This record gives sequence, structure tokens and C-alpha cells, in this order.
Amino acid sequence: MGARKSTGAERSRLLSVFHSLLAAYGPQRWWPAETPFEVMVGAILTQNTAWTNVERAIARLKGHVPVDAEAIAGLPTESLAELLRPAGYFNVKARRLQRFCAAYLAAGGAEGLSAMETGALRGWLLAVHGVGPETADDILLYAFERPVFVVDAYTRRIFARLGCLRGEEGYEALRRTFEAVLDPDVALFNEYHALIVLHGKGVCRARPSCDACCLRGSCPYPDASGPKARPVRPRLSGPRR
Repeated sequence: MGARKSTGAERSRLLSVFHSLLAAYGPQRWWPAETPFEVMVGAILTQNTAWTNVERAIARLKGHVPVDAEAIAGLPTESLAELLRPAGYFNVKARRLQRFCAAYLAAGGAEGLSAMETGALRGWLLAVHGVGPETADDILLYAFERPVFVVDAYTRRIFARLGCLRGEEGYEALRRTFEAVLDPDVALFNEYHALIVLHGKGVCRARPSCDACCLRGSCPYPDASGPKARPVRPRLSGPRR
């Protein structure tokens, strides 16, 4: 599917949101990891759990073996699962992580995977059991520094409330839309996703704290004081074939 050219209004709107978040929270400098491979481990472990739990699991892992594919693949699965216990679903995650390590090594490790173009690498990641689109895109952006926009539940919630999305778009449609509107930019995508997560966790929750929101002045979502006037906002229309 080919990308479309964005309109100036769409791009201006998304960049305005980004700069408002950046001004409110400052640079996040993601991903919190010591190596690209540790980013991959964290992306797999963070499925269905809070990042603080992942940090605990990785710390336990580091206390026993190096965080590299050979060491993790060589552990008995039961032992790995026990180390990963803080991350939740530890038996499932131990098996997924070891499958990923085996595939990673078979593909030639970081060198072999880095040689792939982004589309092929994304396809490779999605073919690994237990790696879904969001996990794959986390790895692409933060471990391989590819210009892929990561979409999560916070992205959908925030931009639906801002009036930029309907809210029911599929993952791939949203990813392609953000990438088309913003143009390929690894540094922007890196920081934008981190800021979205921070804002979604702390302010734009299921029950939002609108009074504390740095986007309140341009957000049509009703807050505790009642519905506000709903200004017309450019809606992201999605990539065209």
C-alpha cells in the first residue's frame, strides 16, 4: 500500500501536539536500556504489564546471565521463567523470549537483521511467535532506529479525544497514517511515542485529568466542568492506495 502526501493542516496539528507535550514533560530519551538487544528483551516482556515490572525482571536476569541471545537461549526454560516472574505471565514470556533468541541467532544476530530493509525486517519480526505489531514496531524504532511510528492504546485514546481520529481504526491504518503525515523521522517518532505514553498514563487516562492537561486548550473532549466548544480540527484521513 502506497503512502499518501499529508496536508499541511494535518502535519501542523500533529506537530503542535508534539511540541505541547515536549514543553510539558521535556525530552524522555527512550528506550531505557543499555543495549539494542536489551530493548528487544524489554519490548517482549512489557506485553500486558507495567514497565516497572519489566525493570525488575531484567534486573533479576542481569543478576544471573548477560542480557544477550546466547545466554538467554542457553538457560533452562524453567529457570528463565523464574527470573522473569516480576513481569507476569512469566512461563509464556520465557518461552516467547527463548523463541525470539533462537530466531535472532539463526538470522545472524544484530548484523544479519540490521542488513534487512525496514519492511523485510518488520515482516521477520512479525513472523516470530509472540511478536505482534506494537512489539515489532517498538523493536524497529528503538533497537534498529527505523522510522516506524509505534501505535498503542494511549495513541488511540489521546488522538480520538483530540478529534483527529474516529477511534476504531485498525493498527496498521493508524501506523501508516502517522508515518505519512509526519514523514520519516526516527528522532521525532522516538520522542513522540515516549511522550504519548507518559501523557496517557498520567493525565489522559480512561478517566482523564483534564484540568492538568497541557493539550486542554485545543482539545474538544468534555471535562469535569462540562462540554466545551468543539473547534474543527483536521482529522487524519489515512493513507490512500
